[in-house]
Amino acid sequence: MIKVGDKLPTGTLQEFIEVEGDGCSVGPNSFDIHKAAAGKTIALFALPGAFTPTCSAKHVPGYVEKFNELKAAGVDEIWCVSVNDAFVMGAWGRDQKTAGKVRMMADGSGDFARATGLTLDLTARGMGVRSNRYSMLVVDGVVKTINIEAPGKFEVSDAGTILSQCKSA
Repeated sequence: MIKVGDKLPTGTLQEFIEVEGDGCSVGPNSFDIHKAAAGKTIALFALPGAFTPTCSAKHVPGYVEKFNELKAAGVDEIWCVSVNDAFVMGAWGRDQKTAGKVRMMADGSGDFARATGLTLDLTARGMGVRSNRYSMLVVDGVVKTINIEAPGKFEVSDAGTILSQCKSA
């Protein structure tokens, strides 16, 4: 399992881009994780699935709400990672009004979740293997803090926790 001091795993995540520009075409675009994280401070949070109750009502809205405070505390980007495809993540981002605030990063096949060792088996609930709920502060691709939720909980991976960790770092 990934821990403080580890580098983010190699691989790619996808993001649905709404407007063509900066070398990105409209639609799903793949991003090399190490290149995307290089030289940046990233508040990364992962969750079991788009449009699910806690994720939509609390997790994503908290990061959108605290965007300005996180930026002021030194965060360059906020990434939301979920085992969903880029089309679903794009639609969820529009629904949650994340544009310009939270990058909705798709881990469509769950490769990133498996590489971190933070998977959650929801097969019995018809959802397959997903990502566990967690957050981490990543600086230049290296994990500085990590907050892993117990199954069914939402207590430590919220935006407020990451914000306090940014301020004390």
